[in-house]
Amino acid sequence: MVISLFSKNREKEILRYPRLDTVLMVEEFIEENSGEYKKRSLWEHLPKKMMYQTFCVIFDYLIHSHKIALDREGTIAWVWNPELVEKYMNRPDLSWKQEKSLHDSSELYKSKDLIKK
Repeated sequence: MVISLFSKNREKEILRYPRLDTVLMVEEFIEENSGEYKKRSLWEHLPKKMMYQTFCVIFDYLIHSHKIALDREGTIAWVWNPELVEKYMNRPDLSWKQEKSLHDSSELYKSKDLIKK
């Protein structure tokens, strides 16, 4: 079985799959040390050693799931905060209009017909 991740517009084959406890260990370490390390330095300071390729798989997963972000210098920050998102989503004074999707063409045609009349 081959799982592909797209990193820098290249497809790569994953040879080592991380275990759940390893992923959680990396997540916890990044959350506790947010903003302190760049990618290579973070890998070197992890509490448990692992192959760099395995670390890169976890890193790509965290980037694609929007749990971490990188600044211009490459410093890693933990950005995942579901409690804060829920807090703001429940505030009535912070609402927005959801745009109509292009797939909902029947509503689009109805609105154009109303404009013509």
